[in-house]
Amino acid sequence: MAKSDVTEYFKRTSMSWMIAITLAVGYFTCIVFAPEVIPYQHLGPYGTFCRHLVDNYADLMYKGWWAAFAIHVFEAAYSLKVCSNKGITSQSARLLWFVQTFLFGFASLGHLLKFDPKRSSKQE
Repeated sequence: MAKSDVTEYFKRTSMSWMIAITLAVGYFTCIVFAPEVIPYQHLGPYGTFCRHLVDNYADLMYKGWWAAFAIHVFEAAYSLKVCSNKGITSQSARLLWFVQTFLFGFASLGHLLKFDPKRSSKQE
């Protein structure tokens, strides 16, 4: 990888992670903000458990949702710092890392943390 490639480095997270995280966050969002749309009776023991959480711990679930949101914002901001530390200067690459990390959290940030620009430069 040439030096200029390091400045534009971006790696998309796997589709399986993207789907799993999207479904999990979407379900969590529905449980917190629109619990009436969830068909708990069709989900078996998991539905019973979720209904119990909604009925008895709605406030805690609400706070947990905002905590997860804050963590994703922090991870996305941290990805910009990591980009700077690793020499990724392309604004488009940095934006991609920020957005991907905000949406998919550590599934994205893990790729960025594993990236070693020194090793990539030696493979020219």
